[in-house]
Amino acid sequence: MSRPTMSFSILIIDDDVTLLGQVGTLFEGLGWDVHRELSGESGLATFARTLPDVVLVEQRLPGIDGLEVLGQLRGKSTAVVVMSSDGHMPTAIRTIREGAENFLLKPIDPEYLQVVAERAAEKVRLHRVNHALIGRGAASGGLEALGSSAPMLELREQIMAIARSGQSAVLLRGETGSGKRTVARLIHDLSSRSAAPFIECLPATSDAQKLEAMLFGVADGATGTLDSAPGLLETADGGTLLLHHIELAPMAVQQQLEQALGRQAFRRSSSAREIPVDLRLIATTSIDPTEAVGAGRLSPELYYRLKAMEIVVPPLRDLPLEDMSATVHRMLRSIVPGLVEAPRAVSDAALERMVDHKWAGNFRELRHVLERAALQARGQESIGVEHLPGEFRARPGPFDRRHTPLTMEEVERMHIERTLRHHDGNRTRSAEELGISRATLIAKIKKYAIPL
Repeated sequence: MSRPTMSFSILIIDDDVTLLGQVGTLFEGLGWDVHRELSGESGLATFARTLPDVVLVEQRLPGIDGLEVLGQLRGKSTAVVVMSSDGHMPTAIRTIREGAENFLLKPIDPEYLQVVAERAAEKVRLHRVNHALIGRGAASGGLEALGSSAPMLELREQIMAIARSGQSAVLLRGETGSGKRTVARLIHDLSSRSAAPFIECLPATSDAQKLEAMLFGVADGATGTLDSAPGLLETADGGTLLLHHIELAPMAVQQQLEQALGRQAFRRSSSAREIPVDLRLIATTSIDPTEAVGAGRLSPELYYRLKAMEIVVPPLRDLPLEDMSATVHRMLRSIVPGLVEAPRAVSDAALERMVDHKWAGNFRELRHVLERAALQARGQESIGVEHLPGEFRARPGPFDRRHTPLTMEEVERMHIERTLRHHDGNRTRSAEELGISRATLIAKIKKYAIPL
């Protein structure tokens, strides 16, 4: 699943009216805010007014040309892509060295331009978010810590609605490590039950008798003793019981839970006495509950009771960029106090690699990676790419997470360009890595007008 999209902005500067129309229409169709100017002077004025994410500028313009525009926008938190009909290699090299995000040779392929512009815009947004968070810090707790994007605001509203309701059963769905416990705790803390106990249970046993005793307690004499032992339902009375991985509980126990929720009372094994109980049961699962019901792993009656208040907790990789970045900073701040001389910031490049990561282990994996990186970076101002595990140090592929139709020649050009940049333009080392001769690499550099 791709990361939720956001609206980007682009300023196109070219004295070719036809190109302005065609390229502008392309990006408007993608949902971008588009600004067009015919000269470098008017382009700089529009930039100061609109602060676009990407500036696409023609190298050869009357008056202030594209390279002068590039120079004046250096350090302005924008990505400048220079385009030209001249494939002169020294000019391309100079353009990249002076800070251009890319150098494109006209005529420009629209699909390749889209890939370049989107990647550039994402880097700019990431830089802006990162430095804003370093300056002011991210929310450390409560609903604010979930994030402020539209998907997270919707999640916050769901949590508040459930917390304020009188519903006794809630289902939290989400991958392992995605933060279901955090959501459950927020529901409890924001409810009228917040002063009462919050109890957690993992049904790690398939022994129905043992789990029944853990949840419902033991009646007098049931274990050969004269004393009764209360279970977790009684312990959580008035509060919340969080039961992880509900599908692991034996079916008989699930049915007992459903009956207890319906009657707001239960009986212990071997006892006729009914014990009243008032609690909210929050059950979690990391699998599709409908499939679990079909496979006989989840009681249909319990599922129908739980699904009336169901929340799907998104995986870490699906968080919008600004929420993902805030999560990294918030978690790092929680780690720093325990490590001497640990850095308190993350570099743009390191954050970019983390945002691009798949995060199969979600928040647990993120915490492990940050703890290791903070340890490696002790004494440094920020965590850099070199402090991250090996899979993060590898250059990201040209496709990001979304599918963009590309020809084999476009893929080859992008891969060669990234390889050359990785080796700082060294053609011999790049050719060795690509598995081609140095002469073949030089020929392809000329063919694709790849800047070094």
